[in-house]
Amino acid sequence: MSFFKKIFSKEKKETLDKGLEKSKTSFFSKLSKAVAGKSKVDDDVLDNLEEILVSSDVGVATTLKVIDRIEDRVAKDKYLGTEELNQILREEIAGLLAETNVGDETDFTIPKDKVPYVLMVVGVNGVGKTTTIGKLAHQFKKKGLKVVLGAADTFRAAAIDQLQVWADRVEVPIIKQEMGSDPASVAFDTLQSGVNQNADVIIIDTAGRLHNKVNLMNELTKIKRVMQKVVGDAPHDVLLVLDGSTGQNAFEQAKQFTKATEVNSLAVTKLDGTAKGGVVIGISDQFKIPVKYIGVGEGIDDLQVFNKFEFVDSFFK
Repeated sequence: MSFFKKIFSKEKKETLDKGLEKSKTSFFSKLSKAVAGKSKVDDDVLDNLEEILVSSDVGVATTLKVIDRIEDRVAKDKYLGTEELNQILREEIAGLLAETNVGDETDFTIPKDKVPYVLMVVGVNGVGKTTTIGKLAHQFKKKGLKVVLGAADTFRAAAIDQLQVWADRVEVPIIKQEMGSDPASVAFDTLQSGVNQNADVIIIDTAGRLHNKVNLMNELTKIKRVMQKVVGDAPHDVLLVLDGSTGQNAFEQAKQFTKATEVNSLAVTKLDGTAKGGVVIGISDQFKIPVKYIGVGEGIDDLQVFNKFEFVDSFFK
């Protein structure tokens, strides 16, 4: 189908294929058993498919949507063969993703009318937040953009140190203060510095904890308010980083963070080390927030812009 035309470079596509290998192998192993001995899609096949999708961390609500759509197609074609099930799944899941991920981006870009482009990154400790920031900085710099980082996660000395390591590796400036400093103060200094340096992109790291939603909401609101004293419409994007390997726990984190603050986009990391790639489908559908980036490897270039067509193509290849 032209719907799934190749739009990534060969190298990026190979990385994506490899990153989703565990998820794909697990899924199709289960699917093969579900249709064994069956020639057409019947209630038993659909029941088994429902169980497979849920166990692949697509999520119950999204799974039921997919099953309903396939049931509608079965109703129209009473003799729908099991050999067609792969293509049908591919089409219906792509359709679901298309409802949220409107764009078809294949590269790292920023809006031309939003310079400096201010990106605030949120997420709990351990999900790959700092690594994602470092890889984002690398990708933006490769595009010829000037990047400045802000270490506003001041509650952990390790967070500041880790971001410094990435700043050194990518060779971009970082604004930081001592551990325990006011995060909003760091954000303010970062934006001022970024504006003075004519930065194209400013990325602000924030505290990776969620033990008290009220405190988190107050803190993030304060950071936003202070940043707007420097750049009136900042932040332009609030990016929530989730660990794809945690499956349903990633759903819960998304639920809690979207209650605590306005999240504009998602980055799902560590998809290469897990068979839970289906979590991307469920989170995108359930929260109606576009998945912007996915992590499909440990290399500095293994953070990719999420493209629904290429994702589905790799998953169902």
